[in-house]
Amino acid sequence: MTHVSNLQTLVLNADMQPLSWGPLSVWSWQDALVAVLQDRVNRIVDYEFEAHSASQSFAIPSVVALKRFHKRRKVAFTRYHVFLRDRFSCQYCGETLPAKELTFDHVVPRSKGGVSSWTNVVTCCQRDNLFKGSRSLRESGLKLLCTPIEPTPHQIDEAAKRQAPREKLHRTWQDFLYWDASLEA
Repeated sequence: MTHVSNLQTLVLNADMQPLSWGPLSVWSWQDALVAVLQDRVNRIVDYEFEAHSASQSFAIPSVVALKRFHKRRKVAFTRYHVFLRDRFSCQYCGETLPAKELTFDHVVPRSKGGVSSWTNVVTCCQRDNLFKGSRSLRESGLKLLCTPIEPTPHQIDEAAKRQAPREKLHRTWQDFLYWDASLEA
């Protein structure tokens, strides 16, 4: 059984697409309810639960949409986004691992002037990271499987969509998250 305190609200952009997939755009139901009451968002679907004040009851929003379109121009440079871009796979050996078993590597080591940027940081397993250390690719003998790039918001969203566990998402969200999914017979 779902407990009201655990509910979250899916936030859609004005075009009815998720504001972001990586991570999925969700608010606490309390923040979403305040946004609805302040007329900052459109209520799309409600949960079967209500919140009560001393004198009123309020349907708890499951899905809301922004009234104005929000365009994302860049993807924030975070560990999670690097892992998403690289599909949670070591960019040296190709092994796919859970996030807790991954690290990241500076292709050009910081000790040799390398910077923390999209084009110099890759997902790496701990074994290869220890092996490479602060050596260059040539010195270590390692080769990159893919050249690191700065992803677009669309690329990160597509990568995050592949990672999203459908069974953990509330049923009222399904129609808004998987428009391109094949229909079941």
